[in-house]
Amino acid sequence: MGSLTLPPTGQVYLDTQAIIYSVETHARYWRVLEPLWQTARAGNLRLVSTELALMETLVGPLKSGDARLTTAYEQIFQSAEVELLSITRDILREAARLRALIPSLRTPDALHAATALLAGCALFITNDTGFRRVPGLPLTLLDDVLAAP
Repeated sequence: MGSLTLPPTGQVYLDTQAIIYSVETHARYWRVLEPLWQTARAGNLRLVSTELALMETLVGPLKSGDARLTTAYEQIFQSAEVELLSITRDILREAARLRALIPSLRTPDALHAATALLAGCALFITNDTGFRRVPGLPLTLLDDVLAAP
């Protein structure tokens, strides 16, 4: 199992999957993600995502009626380590450009990628291979990290 290569400073974008794996301490992925959170708590990195992640993470626990998990997601987005970036007109324009360039890119993924690109994130953490098609995205796939020696 490899480990995440973290930038010394800057912003790290968390896709919704990475947030879910972190909050739910997913058995397979938490080992890789925990050092990221420790580094962020130490103040060396800023973890960011888009406001869309709030909506995406809450669907499952709301659907299942899991109030504890709903609260856990709400708390992570209020923590000092995570900042949710607003979806601005510039982000919407960039997401549209990405969708035009990559027709198979879904709108939510285009919004995530556009937000990370415009925010100048040093790293984009996900487990969605579809992001490989986005030019210029500083991508790290969790499964690739796990597969590394």
